[in-house]
Amino acid sequence: MRINNLRNRFLTVGQAKVATSAHEGFELGYYRPGIDEVIVSRAHQLIYAKEVCLEMANKGYQQPARRKDVKVFGQEGLGIVYVGADAMHAGKYISDHDKLISEKLGFVLCGGDLSSPTEVSEQYLLDMERKAFLELCAEKKTLERLQSLLQTGKILRN
Repeated sequence: MRINNLRNRFLTVGQAKVATSAHEGFELGYYRPGIDEVIVSRAHQLIYAKEVCLEMANKGYQQPARRKDVKVFGQEGLGIVYVGADAMHAGKYISDHDKLISEKLGFVLCGGDLSSPTEVSEQYLLDMERKAFLELCAEKKTLERLQSLLQTGKILRN
C-alpha cells in the first residue's frame, strides 16, 4: 500500500463514509471489482448467498492461508495520521472522541509504532484491531455511540 492509499483509506474509515449505492461502495473501496457481487433484490440475496456457499463447499473450498506480507508504514504513516487528526480536530470537523478513534484506527492501519515500513502478518493486524476496539469499548462515549446505533440506527457524534 502506498502512503496516498493509506491516507485515503484512513479518511474513508475515519470519517465513517457510508456508501449510498453499490456503485459508490466500489468507489470507496468497500467492494472489490471482479470479486464482490451486488444483488439488488433483497428477496434474492439470501437465496443467492446460500447457493454460492453450497457451490463453494461442493468444489472443496478451503480457507486461504492468512497473509504474512501486509505492508505497513509504522511511524512514517503515524505522522500522517496524527497530523490529519489534529488538523480535523483543530478545524472543528471532529470531536475529541472522534480524534481518539481516528488515532487508534491509524495506529492499527500503520501497524503500530514500528520504526520503518515493514511487512506484518494478517494476524498481527487482527490482534491490534481487537486491542484497539476493546480499549475504545472501555470509553463511555464509545458505549453511548454503540447504544445509539443499535437503538436508532444513527451514528451519535459525541
